[in-house]
Amino acid sequence: MAQMIFVNLPVKNLETTVGFFGNLGYTTNPAFTDDKTACLVISDTIFAMLMTEERFKEFTKKDVVDASTATEVILALSADSREKVDELADAALASGGSPAGETQDLGFMYGRSFQDPDHHIWEVVWMDPAAAEGQA
Repeated sequence: MAQMIFVNLPVKNLETTVGFFGNLGYTTNPAFTDDKTACLVISDTIFAMLMTEERFKEFTKKDVVDASTATEVILALSADSREKVDELADAALASGGSPAGETQDLGFMYGRSFQDPDHHIWEVVWMDPAAAEGQA
């Protein structure tokens, strides 16, 4: 079985955040979704567990970071092309997300970033396959 990752993220309003990611083309897995948690399906092996802040606090004794004032993590997703990077970033901005940084265009690598409604930073990156294999 392929290794999977489940990224747990606190959210202020679960319905708003699920709607935002739905506008980007993502779905939730109903088997792991309730009124406090939504399992966002990013790929066959990547999931984001979107949890109300109250539910998220049940998993840690530490303070929950206020992502509007501090950054604890930047989530990076690969894209199949430069166009796919733009499609996802543009959809995020059109759906209520906000820019998180400047576009990065190194020729062999292209990326954009955005903040979701809870201010978590997401990067979307394409890299030329030859460069990724060290052949560029």
